Amino acid sequence: MPVGTQATVKTLDPIEVMQTGAQIILANTYHLMLRPGVDVIREAGGVHRFMGWHGPILTDSGGFQVYSLAANTKISEDGVTFASHIDGSRWTMTPESVVKLQLGYGSDIMMQLDHVLGLPAERSAIEDATERSARWLDRTVIAFHDQGGIEPRSVLFGIQQGGIEADLRIASARRVANSDVAGCAIGGLSVGESKAVMAEMLEVSVPHLPRDKPRYLMGVGSPEDIWHGVARGIDMFDCVLPTRAARNGALYTPDGRIAITNARFKHFHAPVDGSCDCTACTRFSAAYIHHLFRAREIFGMRLASIHNLRFLARQIEDIRRTLENNTFLAALAAFDVRYQPVTVRGRSKNSGTPRSGDGEMR
Repeated sequence: MPVGTQATVKTLDPIEVMQTGAQIILANTYHLMLRPGVDVIREAGGVHRFMGWHGPILTDSGGFQVYSLAANTKISEDGVTFASHIDGSRWTMTPESVVKLQLGYGSDIMMQLDHVLGLPAERSAIEDATERSARWLDRTVIAFHDQGGIEPRSVLFGIQQGGIEADLRIASARRVANSDVAGCAIGGLSVGESKAVMAEMLEVSVPHLPRDKPRYLMGVGSPEDIWHGVARGIDMFDCVLPTRAARNGALYTPDGRIAITNARFKHFHAPVDGSCDCTACTRFSAAYIHHLFRAREIFGMRLASIHNLRFLARQIEDIRRTLENNTFLAALAAFDVRYQPVTVRGRSKNSGTPRSGDGEMR
């Protein structure tokens, strides 16, 4: 699911996003609350009309943005009070107000307000945040059913927490699974832990989540993480990484990520990926995109973003096909042999990628 934090996938027209094969876009409750505000979006007829996207929209609750962007944050049982990262103004979010905001946006998939911690953290702090998130989920479900008649098409997802404590993860997963929600998200990962630890937490968590409801790993979206997440039972992913990497000249290929600004592409008059059917690969050469980045032309960022989103959509299409054909494990092994993740000092560069950074969501 491409990330459109501010009701836009950076540099791209919604039609271009849809043409990549994307089916859902993410927006963010925190950011849209600060600007333009729920009243403006409601006046426009909802976030779909406001941004010109005709597919489903998932809105994150903003819990992670409060953790990662806001200042002077105070968390209580009632909710969270914080200073806006834009102008320092004071705001309060509660489980109930987050439901009201998302219904006001007209979101298709709504997320509960959760208490997010960075990792590593003390067990006592993780336990406190996990229990608070569970209590907030109970309040969210009540608020959703009290207010949900306004936008009956909306569904609610709960969020599992628990840090890197296996027993807390299991207890939280069971709590979410037993709640009146349409889907179960796994939150609080990719916030500082290694990929090996993230994989371990998935392995202890997923067996306790319902098989008949979508299981959503929040803030994770590198190609290798998608393949291995599916292997562990994950159905949905989102991340700022594909478009953020693209804007910095990093493009995905079947062999791994390339830096299009590298001198070797100056005279490479062939597609970035000859197997790709995106606009960047069918109409333009790697040499041209290299030139655009060297000249600091925005069109280069646009083409790179289109390519990366299409690359990931094609990975998902391949995964679906192999699952239907019962060849997934062989395809996963072939992917691992060929695709080389970017590494820094022996670990994946994407390991611990925050769910939010430069204003994009998760």
